[in-house]
Amino acid sequence: MAIRTTGLMILVALLIGSATADAAPLGDDGLHKQEWFALTFKDVAEDLAEAKADGKRLAIVFEQAACVYCSKMHNTVLTDPEVVDYIKQHYIVVQYNLYGDEEVIDLDGEVLSEKSAAAKWNIMFTPTWLFMPEEAEGEKDVGAAAVGTMPGAFGKGTFLDLFTWVREKGYDSEEAFQRYHARRIAERRATGNPDAPAD
Repeated sequence: MAIRTTGLMILVALLIGSATADAAPLGDDGLHKQEWFALTFKDVAEDLAEAKADGKRLAIVFEQAACVYCSKMHNTVLTDPEVVDYIKQHYIVVQYNLYGDEEVIDLDGEVLSEKSAAAKWNIMFTPTWLFMPEEAEGEKDVGAAAVGTMPGAFGKGTFLDLFTWVREKGYDSEEAFQRYHARRIAERRATGNPDAPAD
């Protein structure tokens, strides 16, 4: 009996270890740190220009320490190679702390702390993603300039579809994201691939 119990404990430990092996480590601020997140001075106009120069789009993600939904996102969706490869190829991602004190320069030139920026841009949940346009007018703040937002932790299908919709400038078309997403779900189901994400 003792041998079986010990064997079971080893198996559980191995499963837990493998489930968290790909998770992003926590930084000193308690936020998960993906190695491909960009480290910038959080001057949004500069970040936007850098993304454009690289042929990419800028996405800002707000998180907070001990956020169970942030952990879920990092431990599930952001460990999926298809999702990670797509984001790395097409986006620059800058992480913000919902309650952080690092300096941020808004598109309109206002200097803020991360937490003041979150309040100004109406960020109430974590994680929340803000998708920026390719170019932004200086009189608009980030909240007004964003072409899309994603508050909360979603499954792979929703996550990847929104990143794709923004990159393809779906916000300039007559196909709103919900219709685009419904069409993509139907297309994935039509392939008959049991591994294709439904949501």
